[in-house]
Amino acid sequence: MSCVLITGVTGQVGNALKMRSSTVEKMFDQVVFVGRSELNLASQSDMEKFLDVLKPTVIINPAAYTAVDQAESDCDAAMLVNTQAPTVLAQWAKRNNALLIHYSTDYVFDGKKIDPYNESDPTSPQSMYGSTKLGGEKAILESRCDHIIFRTSWVYGAFGKNFLKTILRLSMEKSELRIVADQFGTPTSADLIADVTLQVLQKYLSSGHESKLAYHGLYHLTARESTNWCEFARLVVTEATKYTKLNVTPSSVYPISSCEYPTPASRPVNSRLDTTKLTSVFEIQLPSWKEGVASSVSEFLAQPLN
Repeated sequence: MSCVLITGVTGQVGNALKMRSSTVEKMFDQVVFVGRSELNLASQSDMEKFLDVLKPTVIINPAAYTAVDQAESDCDAAMLVNTQAPTVLAQWAKRNNALLIHYSTDYVFDGKKIDPYNESDPTSPQSMYGSTKLGGEKAILESRCDHIIFRTSWVYGAFGKNFLKTILRLSMEKSELRIVADQFGTPTSADLIADVTLQVLQKYLSSGHESKLAYHGLYHLTARESTNWCEFARLVVTEATKYTKLNVTPSSVYPISSCEYPTPASRPVNSRLDTTKLTSVFEIQLPSWKEGVASSVSEFLAQPLN
């Protein structure tokens, strides 16, 4: 019997996958979504017992410790979820011939490259969050389990806290915003990540053994094109004014430097990821980041921005 386990249901990508449960259910005999209350990712023994009972044939693991600044002082907790948990999942997947789909981050790079990063570029995380996520990547690769790892960046979604929802809320509370304009990346919706994950999984499951082996590996997954945080915020405000009245206008979103907005964790100046490998291997078309922002703003304004 085929079974898929999807972790992190209380997070952005996990929740987006759960919203597509009808699609997932067409692929598997059994679909199990879990959050923190059902599966303790900080406990190796709990994880192994859970997996031994469920016996999933595919594990999708969007669960992560994502409090980037807090990870600098709470490194043990970040390590347990971002490094140890993927290690346990990968080792179990290897022993049981299961596929592990895992998500990583642009923070594994130092951000000093001028061009977009590809999958073979050297990693050099500048934060504890980035270091623990890289640890998870390495553990999966070293396990030699069947795996697909997606690195993504600047994720936002309908569930949980994220930059887009914060900008919407602040635009209703303040008369102007000052947003960092010297960090560059690609805003990527959790919906897009979930959709691509399921497209990739469908192609993987319908392929022969040799094709499956060729699909294993590390891929960069973001929307197309790039921007900076300030321009991202301006587009959010522009789109939101189509549906509601705000105190902030696009012209009252002012650019500032990273030095003017210091944070405990260092952010990469360049977070742009080259998605050529993903689009060519799986023959996937990715939308512009602007399309995702426009559709998400419309969706978000129909619900409380908490």
